[in-house]
Amino acid sequence: MSKFNALINSDTPVLVDFFAEWCGPCKTMSPILKQAAGILKNRVKIIKVDIDKNPSVARKYNVRGVPTFLLFHKGTVKWQQSGVMPAEQLVQFIEQNIK
Repeated sequence: MSKFNALINSDTPVLVDFFAEWCGPCKTMSPILKQAAGILKNRVKIIKVDIDKNPSVARKYNVRGVPTFLLFHKGTVKWQQSGVMPAEQLVQFIEQNIK
């Protein structure tokens, strides 16, 4: 978990995608995340956290369903939302919260 803490405490905002291998909507979000990453370039780092392999991290951030997205900046949660969304909406939420 220390590597996770180091990532979310960086100066670069970090979008964490809490997902599970068995989750259909999570698979739907995979190409959407790639699209969002292309739009955002290197302004935001996107990482994926498998809730089945990292249950303590999921519990710590109260992740109850997947996919759930948390946007961290310098260790603070700036935004959180669950469910599938289009890339444009995801980018809009991120941009609103990293200013």
